[in-house]
Amino acid sequence: MDADGQHPPEEIPRLLKPIADGAADVVLGARKRDGRMPLPRRFTNWLSATLASRIGGQRVNDAQTGFRAFSRKVAEGVQPAGDHYEYEANFLLDALRAGFRVASVDVPTIYGPRSHFRSWVDTWRMARAFARHAGRIVAGAT
Repeated sequence: MDADGQHPPEEIPRLLKPIADGAADVVLGARKRDGRMPLPRRFTNWLSATLASRIGGQRVNDAQTGFRAFSRKVAEGVQPAGDHYEYEANFLLDALRAGFRVASVDVPTIYGPRSHFRSWVDTWRMARAFARHAGRIVAGAT
């Protein structure tokens, strides 16, 4: 979970349930793209979710969320490059390419002044992470 206070820790059991039930290998805490999410972030959130879904061949509701859970098998099998937001993007995209099952759980989100997302720099880092998978974006998952 990100350290910016955006996600309530009491939601962790809901995040873990699909893994404990054997229904998923990675679970993403999906934020709503509504008026509380800043407009530029709504667009990049939609775009990254759409591209991640295309790359992985399975639905991804929120590819940028820092509220995630994953199995030990994923932790041992996915070793992404990068740091900051590109690490998070690479982790998800590498897990999708490796065929791990990804699920989403809707979670409430608290928006406040503590976000550490730097619009231009971090958007550029994420774009580079997605560019590594350009062939799959064009052709779709095989």
